[in-house]
Amino acid sequence: MEYKAGKHYMSFIVRQIALKSDGSEIVRAESHDAAEIFIGRNAENAIHLPDLAVNPVHASVTRSEDGKVHIRSLSDLKFELNGRRRKEGSINPVRGGELRFGGHVIAVGLDDATGAAICTVRRVEALSDSQEDKDQAEIYSLTGKLPSKRLSAWGFVALVLAACLVWPVYTWATWRGVEERPDQFHADTMWSSGKLSLAHQSLKKDCQACHVDAFVSVRDESCLTCHEDDAHEHAPTQRQLTSRGMPEGFEKFKRDVAMTFGKSPGRCVECHTEHEGAGAMQPTAQKFCADCHDGMDTRLTDTKLLNAADFGDAHPQFRPAVMTKPGGKNPPTRRISLDDNPTEDNGLKFPHKLHLSKTGGVAQMGRRLSGEYGFGASLECKDCHTPDNDNVRFQPVDMKENCSMCHSLSFDEIGGTFRQLPHGKPALVHAELRAFFRSTRPNRPINLGSRGNNPRRRPGDVNAQRTASDYARAVRFRPTRAAQAIRAVFSRGGACYDCHGVTQPASRGGLNYGIMPVSQTDRYMHKGWFSHKAHNDETCESCHAATDSSKAADLLLPGIATCRECHGGEASNTDVPSSCAMCHDYHADEGAPWLIRNQDKPKTITGAGDKTISSRQPQKAAPKQEEGNYGRTGG
Repeated sequence: MEYKAGKHYMSFIVRQIALKSDGSEIVRAESHDAAEIFIGRNAENAIHLPDLAVNPVHASVTRSEDGKVHIRSLSDLKFELNGRRRKEGSINPVRGGELRFGGHVIAVGLDDATGAAICTVRRVEALSDSQEDKDQAEIYSLTGKLPSKRLSAWGFVALVLAACLVWPVYTWATWRGVEERPDQFHADTMWSSGKLSLAHQSLKKDCQACHVDAFVSVRDESCLTCHEDDAHEHAPTQRQLTSRGMPEGFEKFKRDVAMTFGKSPGRCVECHTEHEGAGAMQPTAQKFCADCHDGMDTRLTDTKLLNAADFGDAHPQFRPAVMTKPGGKNPPTRRISLDDNPTEDNGLKFPHKLHLSKTGGVAQMGRRLSGEYGFGASLECKDCHTPDNDNVRFQPVDMKENCSMCHSLSFDEIGGTFRQLPHGKPALVHAELRAFFRSTRPNRPINLGSRGNNPRRRPGDVNAQRTASDYARAVRFRPTRAAQAIRAVFSRGGACYDCHGVTQPASRGGLNYGIMPVSQTDRYMHKGWFSHKAHNDETCESCHAATDSSKAADLLLPGIATCRECHGGEASNTDVPSSCAMCHDYHADEGAPWLIRNQDKPKTITGAGDKTISSRQPQKAAPKQEEGNYGRTGG
């Protein structure tokens, strides 16, 4: 690697700090203008660490052009970088960082005056706990004298203290800072109230990862070491306290005592209790949520949230985020209660009732294609709606993948090749039709359909081959000029008109037809979480009234009454007792349980004129934890 000359990329200042007998410090500083310096036990190293736990040349230190300090182990031995065991890592000296080699700590920073990286080396004395002196018991005399009861009692107390206090404290201090303990008995595990849950099994040999200080409860900072990216603040702390209301009586006394010992309200461990068994971590109790959300509007008077306490009898109707105008990367939405029977303008003309009918032309088409596509006696929801990889949501319906098997856009055959109108691109449709009428046979008929005639449709490959000559008898109106053809395809009965909204030309007699934007919403409940995978035993029709829907604008979401047929409150006798944590996430963001919790990215699904139309899709699934509720089941 090449390094730029100059103080910003090649300069290091090494400060060795030693302690005098009186406790004062001696600081020795050396400058090294080199592209690379070394850390190790040999005296020739720029950073000399006289420690048997360190190799003679343990690691190298370099700087990159962006100013970062890179540390790389030169053997199989690791070092600690900001508390984590590594063989290689980087530190931004502007922000600072800390390395640990054996009993030495190296603080890395930046010298503002010279731009050099400062490495401050300090010897960290090993912690030790002196073994408590035991009272020497009287030795049995030949006469068989026994110690007094008082002495025996104090001796037993001393034994208990040594075995259950001194020994565990000594073990804790001895293994403090060790990331993974060896497989052997460790005395401080006697204090454990139970086994770790599955979510934290990887920490069973690293007690200090959570229990940083002796006799101090687990602090939020320890939890955030691993959960900083997914433990979003539920709401500003003061608003949370206000929504709870002030405790009274004995509850107020308990809170005051807890705060005296640094246990402020809202700590992680109030909800996420550990050492309760080796299974899944217990879900958050419903009371934890109801303490704030039951009657919240009386305490937090400016809130827009509705009161909620128990799903069975004290939960408001669902308010999905309904798209108000299709098109663009982030179509505008508005939360509307299902009691108001909201509809959604998605830019499509699509009757579910027609496509799911057990009789009629669509069912006949499906039967003719059953051998190729596996259709049954009639179309079903699964024939058009494809689940995503996690079976949680569904992929956007796509013209090519889901519709073209029945709705062909073929309009001409040339030497066995079938020309198709480009989907979602009106300008190219205009161009294709104009090119057709400039060919050597401009007066041959074209299959477009118009004026109520719609003979162009037959499903599948047969439909792709069904062109003008096959429809000569059926079509009463066959355009012979490009202008006629363009008007026909964008008019009633035309290839575009039946499924899409058509924008009319700006001037009478014009041909600049367009297609209205189309967007598909894949997630409506942004304040809660729902997984289709958990409902595989149900049919689509048991929750979605698609068979009775004759408009694409129908929302087709089940209301709360439908969910209550199976789900009740936490203590209910329903098939599925459901606490708040089953559907809601205290640390709410735009992700989902066990998914990479980033903002969902828009995904283009089709086109409409020159406008981009998009749908919001879930991120790729991260490795899933054990099945169960960890108190993080919303999104």
